[in-house]
Amino acid sequence: MKFFRLILIGLLVFTSCKTKKGIVGSTTMEIKKLSARKVSKKHIATSFDKKTIDARLKVVYKSDKDRYNLNVKLRIDKDKVIWINVVYKSVILVARAKITPSSVSYYEKINKTYFKGGFDVLEEVLGAEVNFKQLQNMLLGQAIFHLKEQKYTSEVHNEAHLLIPIQQKTLFDILFWINPIHFKLDMQTLKNNQKNQELQVAYKRYSNINGTIFPKRIEIRAKEKGRFTNIDIDYKSVIFNKKISIPFKVPRGYKQVVL
Repeated sequence: MKFFRLILIGLLVFTSCKTKKGIVGSTTMEIKKLSARKVSKKHIATSFDKKTIDARLKVVYKSDKDRYNLNVKLRIDKDKVIWINVVYKSVILVARAKITPSSVSYYEKINKTYFKGGFDVLEEVLGAEVNFKQLQNMLLGQAIFHLKEQKYTSEVHNEAHLLIPIQQKTLFDILFWINPIHFKLDMQTLKNNQKNQELQVAYKRYSNINGTIFPKRIEIRAKEKGRFTNIDIDYKSVIFNKKISIPFKVPRGYKQVVL
C-alpha cells in the first residue's frame, strides 16, 4: 500500500525532458494584466499535442516517516494509458502501475501484493475527486480542470497570471498560476479546508524541446492534518511520439488487496 500511494501521489506531478534548446526560465519583466478569458485561451492553446511520452526520471520522496530516492520509467499513451515503473538503486523493481480512463492496476514486490479495480480508487487514496483526464493534465503542466468550464478572475501575483474561480468547487478551493511567457502552469493548488488537506504542484522549470514547452523540474507538497509528503521530480530524458510498450502482468503467488 505504501508504494502504491507513493506512485499515485508521484503521478500528480511529473514531466520534463532532455534539453535540446535550453531551459525556459522565469522573467523579471513587468507583467501586463490580461483578462481571465485571454489567459485561459492562451493556456488552452499550449495543450500537449504529442501522441506518446517515454520518460526516465529521478524522484526524491520524503514524508514525516520515510525518505526514498527512486528511478522511475513513465510512459503515456495520450488519453489512453499511464504506465509507471518504480526501481530502487537502478536495478530492483519495486512496483509497477497501469492506469486507464476506467481502471487502475498495480503490483508491488516488497509485500508481493497487487490491486485491480476501478478508477474511483484514486479518489479514495488521494482524498479528492479526480479522473483520468485531470491526472493526465497534471502530468503535462496543464490545469486539471478545463478553463472553459467556469468563469475566473485574473490578477498578477508572484510574477504570474493568477486565475481564481468566481465560484469555487463544493469540496475544495483551487488556484492556477500561469506563466506570462509560455502560458504553461507555474503552479496549481487544491485545498480542502474541511479535511485540512492541501496539495501544491509547482512546475519550477521548463524546457523547450523542438518547440514543445515541457516541465523540467516539478515539486509536489501535500499536507494533511500535521502529516506531509514532499516529492521532487527531475527528468533525465523524454522522447515524444515513440512507439511504446505497456507491459503489465501480475506475477504468480501475489496476494490481491482491497483498498
